[in-house]
Amino acid sequence: MDVKIAGRALELIEGDITEMDTDAIVNAANAQLVLGGGVAGAIRRQGGPRIQQECDRIGGTFVGGAVITTGGTLRARHVIHAVGPRLGEGNEDEKLRNATWNSLRLADEHGLTSVAFPAISTGIFGFPIQRCAEIMLATAVAYLRGDTGLGRVVFCLFGTESYEVFAKELTRTTAS
Repeated sequence: MDVKIAGRALELIEGDITEMDTDAIVNAANAQLVLGGGVAGAIRRQGGPRIQQECDRIGGTFVGGAVITTGGTLRARHVIHAVGPRLGEGNEDEKLRNATWNSLRLADEHGLTSVAFPAISTGIFGFPIQRCAEIMLATAVAYLRGDTGLGRVVFCLFGTESYEVFAKELTRTTAS
């Protein structure tokens, strides 16, 4: 599913984020930037040890924050590591909004034109997929309506169910 926001592409696809051919992919990271399981583990396996080595040098970031590293051997040249909230820690919606916004801002600061996101915090962090879709899509739409060099933002979703939730929400979000 593709829509235009202020002349820029916002896309939804079902697939493997490690296969994305965008300037950057976003890792659903933990605050210590340890590439363990889930999306982070897949990025580590596909991108090689250099990504974790750069994360180790950075040392970590706060919940809602984002940092950038090489993409290693991924198709994407960079990985943006965004730390989303764990369900139940408090102020989760704002933290997820910040993680999304800070990732987009970081892509802009590095002159990137395309970025792909997973559904941040919906795996082991337990965040509800519907709430995630509402927050991440509204944030991306607002960002794309502003002053940005980004021309393409993709949400690469794992599984049909996640894709359908995001597709329904994107239709609702862009209809208003």
